[in-house]
Amino acid sequence: MKAQLETATLGGGCFWCLEAVFREVGGVHLVEAGYAGGLVPNPTYAQICTGNTGHAEVVQVQFDPAQISYTELLEIFFAIHDPTQLNRQGHDIGTQYRSVIFTHSRAQHESAYAVINRFTEEHIYPNPIVTEVVPSHTNYWPAEADHQQYFAKYPQQSYCALVVAPKLAQFRKKFANRLISPH
Repeated sequence: MKAQLETATLGGGCFWCLEAVFREVGGVHLVEAGYAGGLVPNPTYAQICTGNTGHAEVVQVQFDPAQISYTELLEIFFAIHDPTQLNRQGHDIGTQYRSVIFTHSRAQHESAYAVINRFTEEHIYPNPIVTEVVPSHTNYWPAEADHQQYFAKYPQQSYCALVVAPKLAQFRKKFANRLISPH
């Protein structure tokens, strides 16, 4: 029997970081870097970098909810970026780097708010969570081929070595039980 896959669309800074992490999560079948939430059809990376298109850098994740729940994906998502920074992640500044969850159903929408509310009540972060939760009726566009599996192709590139690799290592340590295979 073929798995009934669901889709999650998440933005938390540079999509290279998110993509590298979610490619290693058990139950995830496909991860694609892309752009969502803006008004420009089929934008390019150069257009996105201006911050004028309204898009966020995102990953679109196809996952098997029988193997990993949407809530578990969100817990990983919140752990690998700072959801308290408005329109930035570290040195990446602009609306294209905003923390955002594009939901694909009412259940995802409710789950996103439930996780945010739980983390707020538990004081997981010292500052308020600013993550947007937006229905995914907004356009999604895949990023150019060079941005797909970027970390796997360019692990020695300075951004990958200094930013992506440490986030991936942090994920592997904190979520070892969620890895496809041990590293």
